[in-house]
This record gives sequence, structure tokens and C-alpha cells, in this order.
Amino acid sequence: MPGLHYFHERPSGLRGRYGMKKKWSDYLWIASLTYLILGFFNILFAWLGLICFIVPIVISLVTGSKAYCHTYCGRGQLFALLGRKLHLSGCRPAPAWLSSKGFRYGFLAFFMVMFGQMLFNTALVFQGARDLRQVVTLLWTFRLPWHQAYHITGLPLWVSQFAFGFYSVMLTSTILGLITMVLFKPRSWCVYCPMGTMTQMICKAKARD
Repeated sequence: MPGLHYFHERPSGLRGRYGMKKKWSDYLWIASLTYLILGFFNILFAWLGLICFIVPIVISLVTGSKAYCHTYCGRGQLFALLGRKLHLSGCRPAPAWLSSKGFRYGFLAFFMVMFGQMLFNTALVFQGARDLRQVVTLLWTFRLPWHQAYHITGLPLWVSQFAFGFYSVMLTSTILGLITMVLFKPRSWCVYCPMGTMTQMICKAKARD
């Protein structure tokens, strides 16, 4: 059921042309952009990113639909804005392998392994077996010092360690989305987004019930 997952690009200016009034959900890209900015100044804001993990799963479990991806994903809106309004996208169709089941499920598996490693590192700090690492890892490879975002608050160190790891995940996925936005259509990230793949699996399971 590829229609559950694949995105159809909405033509630029469609709302204005037909006089459709914008809704509050059309401005969620501001929340995504604000999240990235706040995480640069205070890493604890990274915890807010859990909303983007929990809400899509809850919506798909309750409604059996990908309403979050199509309506409430601020990141997707941000890519659409940068790609179409600012003309930063190549607007070329994404290659077939990017939307293939093998790649999407493989990328989801890889993403979950990296997420599990992040939780493992957090657990080590929680147990006192490892010191807090004030770094953000981009593309799971490049480590950037992020000292400017760490402010001693009296909270347990594992809280900050999770924040550093989670912000790395969110920033890395955003960079991947930007790369595919530039190379292909604005919302090409949505084709292989791990959360989109996961909610699609949930929707398929509910459809069989």
C-alpha cells in the first residue's frame, strides 16, 4: 500500500489561488525551526523533540492514518517552504530505490540501532560509568563540541546526556532531509523518514484488523 507512505507535492500558491484560509497547523514549521535554534543555546530543549516521536505513533494507533505526516509535521512543512518558496529544491523526482521497501525498512532498522546506542550511552552516564559528553554527533560520524548549549542546572547528568544524543538525532535527520530536498523534491525526506515508515507499519497492521 504505497499510497499510505508516499507524499504528493502540493503546488506552490495553491491556497491563495483558491482562497483557502490557512489553519494553525500550516505554521508548525515555525516550531520545528525554533526547536533547532533553541537546542543550539540550551541543550535541554532537545527533550521537546520527543513530541515528534510520541504524537505520530499515538495518532496512527488511534486513527489508523498518517494524519501527522500529512498535516502536522512541521519538518515536512519547513522543507516545503525552503524548497518551493525559496526555490532551494531541485524539484526532481526521487530515485525509485529511495522509496523502496528494502531501503525504507533498512534505514528504519539502522535508525533504531543508532537510537538504541544513544539510550545505552545515556544509561552509562546514569550509572556513573561514563562522564557527560558535551558533543553533538552529525550524521552519526562528525562530533561537534556543543559546550555553549550546556548550562549546569542541578539536574542529573543523564538528563543532559540524553538531550545531547537526542538533539544529534534530530539535527542529523534534518540535515538528511535538507540534502534530499536540494537534490530532489522538497519533501523527499518524507519518502524514507523512519517515523513515517513506522507509522505506515502501524496503519497497515490496523487495516488488517
